[in-house]
Amino acid sequence: MENIYTENNTASRTMRSQMSYQKALSQYRSVHGLSRISWVTWGVVTGTIIIWCVTAYQFALATGAHHAYDIIAAVMNNAINIQDKDNNALSSVLIAFGAKDNDLILQGQYWRFVTPIFLHANLLHVGLNMLNLAVLGVFLERLVGHMRFLLIYVTTGIVSIIASFYFMPQEISVGASGAIFGLVGAYSVFVLMHRRAFRKGGIPALLWLIIVIVGNLSIGFFVPNVDNYAHLGGLLSGCLLGWWFTPLYTLTQDNTLIDKHSLSRRWPLALLTIAGTLILAIIARLFIGG
Repeated sequence: MENIYTENNTASRTMRSQMSYQKALSQYRSVHGLSRISWVTWGVVTGTIIIWCVTAYQFALATGAHHAYDIIAAVMNNAINIQDKDNNALSSVLIAFGAKDNDLILQGQYWRFVTPIFLHANLLHVGLNMLNLAVLGVFLERLVGHMRFLLIYVTTGIVSIIASFYFMPQEISVGASGAIFGLVGAYSVFVLMHRRAFRKGGIPALLWLIIVIVGNLSIGFFVPNVDNYAHLGGLLSGCLLGWWFTPLYTLTQDNTLIDKHSLSRRWPLALLTIAGTLILAIIARLFIGG
């Protein structure tokens, strides 16, 4: 009798998981017209690239370039690794535009918990991050909706900067990779919640996500100036927000599928998320600043 109950219960959970996953996909596929465009993703990608162009131009001027050819040469010469002689120039430009600098944050420039998400050090840095954001963001934004995507992206980005602020106080930090890790974490939780709807219980999909996460974190052990604390902060906060806000459909008594995690139902939790992020920043500030 117990085995029959267990089997029925497992079958019921599998059916609910499949039903929720299929509903989420049908919602994803049913979006048409302008609503189909991932406005937040493309807005962030476009804005970030424009900001990088401005900072790259300022960096080139700071290194002595004045003509178009010299500016392009300066940017391309430092496309992958910044030359030692140019480190100070780049740091000065990035700090002027809002890079994470603990000393300045401790002086009251708290916007630096946000602005580093949209700054990048060089062409390779911005190129890889924006490519990853475009690939994952377009899909995930259509899956969860514009506002939930924006909440996850910005919140995990801020948490990643807070983690860097606390664990790497001496480093100047910029980049969207913490927020992108947050998106990966959120999607991983979505897959985990709907694992019974995936082939072989979602194990191949989850293993692939684990490989992506571990592989990217491993880069930080071999490539200099990679802030793995920021990556971990973004990843863990993304997992938490994914658990709270990625779509999870349930069947009501009148046989209607509703998304339990929609912002219209979880707006108090969204406000708590914003407040919690603010409190986390205050706590980090108190521990670092005394």
